[in-house]
Amino acid sequence: MATAVTGTGSVLDKINNSRNSLASSEETFLKLLTTQMKNQDPLSPMDSNAFTAQIVQMTGVEQQLVTNDLLAALVGMNDGGMTDAVNMMDKLATVETDKSVLKNNEASWAYNQSRAATSVKIEVVDQYGKTIRTALPEDMSKGDHTFEWDGKSDAGVQQPAGGAYTLKITALDSEGSKLSVTSKGRVEGIVTAITSENGQHMVTIGGTKYPVDSVIGVTNPPATPAPAPTANTNTTPTNTAAAA
Repeated sequence: MATAVTGTGSVLDKINNSRNSLASSEETFLKLLTTQMKNQDPLSPMDSNAFTAQIVQMTGVEQQLVTNDLLAALVGMNDGGMTDAVNMMDKLATVETDKSVLKNNEASWAYNQSRAATSVKIEVVDQYGKTIRTALPEDMSKGDHTFEWDGKSDAGVQQPAGGAYTLKITALDSEGSKLSVTSKGRVEGIVTAITSENGQHMVTIGGTKYPVDSVIGVTNPPATPAPAPTANTNTTPTNTAAAA
């Protein structure tokens, strides 16, 4: 979902090259200034105005280095689409990840086998690393597959809704060698926070952080139904005296 900044890499490269060039110039400048002061004629020392001008030049170089650092930081803030990420706040987002959340007694994953297998074992693992359910699929062909779980353990116990589970797949060929298998699940929930960590923007859903680039869909959250009106049980008292 993040919008890439066109040419960001080349801009950063130019900034870094410029900074290296300025740093090299500053170092050379200091060496020349030090050499000039050491070798000046004691009977005709360097003019103070010229000395001050050179100090001002050196300060200008240092300020330029700081400016380039700030510019690089600003470019880095734009890279990755922080603005787009902030727009996800309080929205219903769908994330593609290795986990899937049990909802309405359902959880599903997509997985891909690199080659046909002679033995495949699928394990649904909870957040503590415990295997909850084991399955042996009949279709062991090469390519894309899906696995749907009804939320029940091997003992037939229904697991609570909201838990995040990971799929562990062990596939073997006719020689007993393990095959490469990748799996992906989906997590859906309200985005409650946007953070930037180690140069990567993250969205928080259900207390778990996911990379922004793993978000595959964003919609408005479902409207909260208005509470049903309370029936008025009050009745107007009958004026028995008037009726008499």
